[in-house]
Amino acid sequence: MNEMIINFKKLNDKAITPTYGTVFSAGADLYACLDEDVTIPAGEAVIIKTGLAMEIPVGYGGFIYARSGLAARQGLAPSNKVGVIDADYRGEIMVSLFNQSKKPATIHHGERIAQMVIAPFAAASFNQVDELEETCRGTGGFGSTGK
Repeated sequence: MNEMIINFKKLNDKAITPTYGTVFSAGADLYACLDEDVTIPAGEAVIIKTGLAMEIPVGYGGFIYARSGLAARQGLAPSNKVGVIDADYRGEIMVSLFNQSKKPATIHHGERIAQMVIAPFAAASFNQVDELEETCRGTGGFGSTGK
């Protein structure tokens, strides 16, 4: 297993260091850093602070995903589906949690609100051309490859 060190800074003394649930977990849990409970009304989103800033290595991104238990049991997931923390961002890590359930949900200080996966990515240069290479699929879009 590859391990890297991610430098982080606590912006709030109550902030909790990200943790992995198991030795083979891909995502590190991020924790709510709150002065008081936050209730998210049904169908609305609220930004939840973590109290942490990080140095994501160049060539990597910090990708913020839902915690499956929180999404399944309370209907709470990141409003943008996947958040992206770029290597040059040094501000506080925050998660916009959307309540997709039909009832209000309350987040407490120290509650696990999302998970972050550190992953490499490829930066691209975009080259405009007059024609694209042909493929078997061609321009077939949504649902074109079957069920």
